[in-house]
Amino acid sequence: MQIRDLLALDDLRLILLAGETQAEITGALITDLPDPGRYLSGGELVLTGMMWRQEPADSWRFVDILVRGGVAALAAGDAKLGHIPEDLLAACRERGLPLIEVPVEVSFGAVTEAVTRRLAGAQAGDLRRALGRHRRIVAAVAEGASLTELCALMSAELGVTGAVVSAAGTVIAGSLPEADASRLAAEFLGAVRLPLVTAGPYTIFAVDRAHRAAGWALVCGGELDPEIGYELASCVALERTRMEGGRRVERRLAEQLIALATAGTADLSELSARLRTCGIDAGEPYAVVSATVAEPSADPAVLGGQVVEELLDRRVVAAAAADGAIALVPLRAGTAAAVAAALTARVAALPGVAVSIGVSAALTGPAAIRGGVEEAGHARRMAEARGGGVVTSAEIYTHELLLATVPGDVRRSFSERLLDPLFAYDRKHQADLVRTLGTFLDCAGSWNTCAEHLHVHVNTVRYRIRRVEELTGKDLSAMADRVDLYLALRAS
Repeated sequence: MQIRDLLALDDLRLILLAGETQAEITGALITDLPDPGRYLSGGELVLTGMMWRQEPADSWRFVDILVRGGVAALAAGDAKLGHIPEDLLAACRERGLPLIEVPVEVSFGAVTEAVTRRLAGAQAGDLRRALGRHRRIVAAVAEGASLTELCALMSAELGVTGAVVSAAGTVIAGSLPEADASRLAAEFLGAVRLPLVTAGPYTIFAVDRAHRAAGWALVCGGELDPEIGYELASCVALERTRMEGGRRVERRLAEQLIALATAGTADLSELSARLRTCGIDAGEPYAVVSATVAEPSADPAVLGGQVVEELLDRRVVAAAAADGAIALVPLRAGTAAAVAAALTARVAALPGVAVSIGVSAALTGPAAIRGGVEEAGHARRMAEARGGGVVTSAEIYTHELLLATVPGDVRRSFSERLLDPLFAYDRKHQADLVRTLGTFLDCAGSWNTCAEHLHVHVNTVRYRIRRVEELTGKDLSAMADRVDLYLALRAS
């Protein structure tokens, strides 16, 4: 309510002595403390009997405290002095604080009750209007409104700008600057607790209980009331559930295609028909993507499929396979390398999420599916050996593929048996045998080139390599022994 609404109440007979009447009153406070500042939150009507006033200067101090506290108005009773002192009137006029005289026969309790009653009525009206707006939004979503329509309704009905953002930083619906979308997605993934109010300002809500790496966030402009945000997030979750219903059918079709192709028992005509069902023509190029996510609380293949779908903006579906999710990605306007590059950039934007992805070369026709699945799987296992990331088919035809397929305990044992004597020698003598060995092998066994890289004399290199041979029992003039030590270094 405004000050003028209070003055219009005839039974109170309040008189405005100074100031304007447009200020909003948010509550009432009765006090005779000389300094009530700690009890002020702004917008109050302060009622006082002026027991704090001992001299004219007290009025100025009291008014300054109220102005700093952001109160709406001061209502003074004249029971103590029989009138409102000129010094209080002057202080209020000087500081721009509305001053109201409360007649001696009107109690402060009556004024407080009137303020409380009017505010409660206004809040009830606001609540009824808000509930009405929420019901209209929920009803629209229940009737099939899209996420874009939901964001438009949020703006029209609640005055709230909003957007739905994936963990990969894609704006699924609504409007949000690209830089903000990436930053907010990262904050969504890293938040200890949601909702989160962040720079902008924005308030971030989780849409559902999905793992955050595959989840969506509702981002609302400003500091939104949590109850309203939860309700809007539930509306987004309802629409996502509807969308997931259709995708589950598509995933089953993709799973059947992958199972038949890898089994090698289906004829090409059946595979071609199933490939078209998955949205890829028989003569159209595509790449196979294999993915897992290292997450103790989730199935690596299932979560990997969900994450790769989001990373590719839900343009594909991922089939759950035995050791990882498999997706067939059409290459209508790009290459397998471009798909890998896009995935690499987006995986890098997922902090703290160990996503491992393998990408095959470009393929054509149903007969190539089986080989593509094997190729993408090998690449993905190499990515897993590296602790996550994206590996393409071009990288797997090296010794790294062999190392990636060897069990970790075997790799460690092989490396330790050959290199532990060198590490122990380096620690004891402050030597540099391990680095010298690596540089020597990278330089194809050239003494002079190795010495130049290490910035030492060539005789120093010769001495160190002899010590390596003595400690490992290997002859670095023999190719087989060089290979053993090279692989040991790479496996460590």
